[in-house]
Amino acid sequence: MPVMLAKTLQDMFVLNLPLLEKIARPILVYVALVIFLRVFGKRELAQLNPFDLVVLLSISNTVQNAIIGDDNSVTGGLLGAFSLLVVNYCVIRFLFRHRRLDQMIEGSAITLISKGKIVREALCKELLTESELATVANKQGFEHIDEIEKCVLEPGGNFFIKGKTPPAGERQHAELMKLLHDIRDRVAHLEKRGKG
Repeated sequence: MPVMLAKTLQDMFVLNLPLLEKIARPILVYVALVIFLRVFGKRELAQLNPFDLVVLLSISNTVQNAIIGDDNSVTGGLLGAFSLLVVNYCVIRFLFRHRRLDQMIEGSAITLISKGKIVREALCKELLTESELATVANKQGFEHIDEIEKCVLEPGGNFFIKGKTPPAGERQHAELMKLLHDIRDRVAHLEKRGKG
């Protein structure tokens, strides 16, 4: 029994690779993935359809062995995760202080709808279809693309949408607030009449 316990503990916590390799592997994969995502655009980050999600999930599975190597120990996994978090923290801090470099790496925002008109060249550049754009609009409360004044795809894969009129949810909220104010005013008026 003690031999089995010792073997289990060794398998769980003793590194099978040199420490420097365990630290270098996640850093190299991190840098490569940042470059790949920059080259292939913002579409993958936006996860517009199931194919984009499958690509991201597959990438994580594909690079797993490159990150951990032949080491399946808990220590190795924690060290790899720690290395990824540290390098990400350092990169974010560095880019925070160097905004121009951040803009070069992340790229710039791209306008997909301007003054109510679809910018087809921008859609083609980002490999977006009108139906995918309509889906994004629906998720943000717009029923049709015609309701949008401006749509911008940000470098991080988020969409900024400004409507010609507020989205349906905001309009309903405004109407509800107006009704509540009317009710409050009527109640106040009735209270004054009751006292007078």
